[in-house]
Amino acid sequence: MAQATTQHRRLAHIDYKWIALSNTTLGILMAALNGSIVLIALPDIFRGMGINPLAPGETTFLLWALMGYMVVTAVLLVTCGRISDMFGRVRLYNLGFAIFTLGSILLTFIQGRGNFAATQLIVYRLVQGVGGAFLFSNSTAILTDAFPPHERGMAMGVNQIASIGGGFVGLILGGVLAAINWRAVFLVSVPIGLLGTVWAYMMLHETSRRRANQRLDIPGNILFAIGLTVILIALSYAIMPYGSSNMGWTNPWVLGGLAVGLLMLVGFALVELRVPDPMFQVHLFGIRMFAMGNIAGFLASVARGGLQFMLIIWLQGIWLPLHGYSFERTPLWAGIYMLPLSMGFLLMGPLSGYLSDRYGSRLFTTLGMVITAAGFVGLTLLPANFSYPVFAGLILLLGLGMGMFSAPNTASIMNSVPPEYRGVASGMRATFQNAGNTLSITLIFSLVTAGLASKLPAALYGGLTSVGVPAKVAEGISHLPPTGALFAAFLGYNPMATLLPREVLDGLSAANRSKVLGKEFFPDMISGAFMHGVVVAFTICALISLGAAVFSLFRGGKYIYEVQEPDRYEAASLLATDTIPD
Repeated sequence: MAQATTQHRRLAHIDYKWIALSNTTLGILMAALNGSIVLIALPDIFRGMGINPLAPGETTFLLWALMGYMVVTAVLLVTCGRISDMFGRVRLYNLGFAIFTLGSILLTFIQGRGNFAATQLIVYRLVQGVGGAFLFSNSTAILTDAFPPHERGMAMGVNQIASIGGGFVGLILGGVLAAINWRAVFLVSVPIGLLGTVWAYMMLHETSRRRANQRLDIPGNILFAIGLTVILIALSYAIMPYGSSNMGWTNPWVLGGLAVGLLMLVGFALVELRVPDPMFQVHLFGIRMFAMGNIAGFLASVARGGLQFMLIIWLQGIWLPLHGYSFERTPLWAGIYMLPLSMGFLLMGPLSGYLSDRYGSRLFTTLGMVITAAGFVGLTLLPANFSYPVFAGLILLLGLGMGMFSAPNTASIMNSVPPEYRGVASGMRATFQNAGNTLSITLIFSLVTAGLASKLPAALYGGLTSVGVPAKVAEGISHLPPTGALFAAFLGYNPMATLLPREVLDGLSAANRSKVLGKEFFPDMISGAFMHGVVVAFTICALISLGAAVFSLFRGGKYIYEVQEPDRYEAASLLATDTIPD
């Protein structure tokens, strides 16, 4: 193994840790770019496929286009990490790069139109999710293997730059490319994926320590995959209307899915306590830094996961139209106006990672979540039609706080575990993060929808009747599920053009028709109801952020396994069997 390592170093003419950092950063950049570019380009993608995602029976395609990738990735992360600990992190990371690239190629060549094309979109996004699971579960472990303890926070911070930078670039590219051709949105990931795949197979090599005679925990993998999948799908459908209810929390399939999923996870926990090589390394939670870091990371994800969705809806559905932007142009400009959030991440992520290498993670993670809570509180005090410099300052504060937390928290978790468990530890950390993001979207959508449900019907009825819409029509529209208004705003559609029948629009006077279809009518009607829900949602996010700060505070002082447990580290090295050159 040492000979193979030396050969790779000589061929590269550069320290291997920088090769590992550059390739994993490219992988994170590609995944982040792909996620945000699809997010912002969905209106043009669906139009190109000839499908209206807001039409009855078609919202399922919208839901899975938004959530499918996230669900698959979250479900597979721990399994991918465990398999990587057994068979090699680089080997499985390389496979993930190839699978992700294959998904991008398939998306570029979607065939047909309508539901057939939308189904392909969802399936190929799921393929990308499988590749993403291998990338996310192994990139952090590969960096931890490659970098010495005093540089890992810096490395995680650089990875964070790629993640946030890719997300921002994706928002801009999505708006530009979608206007040219919706297939270009997927095509842009292909050359990055091909380059990264070839580069990974040529330059990366195995440095991990693998224990001998490990066995795959098949019952545990099956129970965990089914349980978490059912729960995440149930949570996704909980934000959709059911019957006469604005949300799906009374849907028997949602309630049944949550119950079955929880039972599966209970069974999974029982299995893990009895098998010799468990998939989920529960004993790692005996390490305080690992346990507190993961709990804090989960809470941080719950607090911030739905933030981007709500800010996009706020900008696209209310603020941008009130400031003269057409609904069709709002997706692109929403990304631009959210730049301060990304800048905060980019500024603070590498800096806090570097400083945490020297002083430990507790100060930075705790202070970061306190700053994040302050940012959420600030947003609750804004009016719907805010002053942009104030809004920009608040989301910059949020970005700084989240950036201050992320890299030190990740580095501290990975520093605290034995080397032979880094793959599964990385997968566990990423699973908590992704599950938290999904739960956050469900939570925030539910809270905002509840606020809309209580205030929006009266606002819609009064506004529509005031411009001459017949009372019966206005009554029917006022009781439509508020999620329709949220999704319309998210997609950059004018909801009035979608909700009002053509014959009703034609029956209005020219002045009233122009007013109804104008840029200010819908934002004026929805703003009060929307802000009622936003205040509740962001207040809860602030409280959850403070909870994350408390757990961060109690993680303990600086802890690095190789330093604190040198004898056990050497024993693990002697037991390792990673002697096969790659």
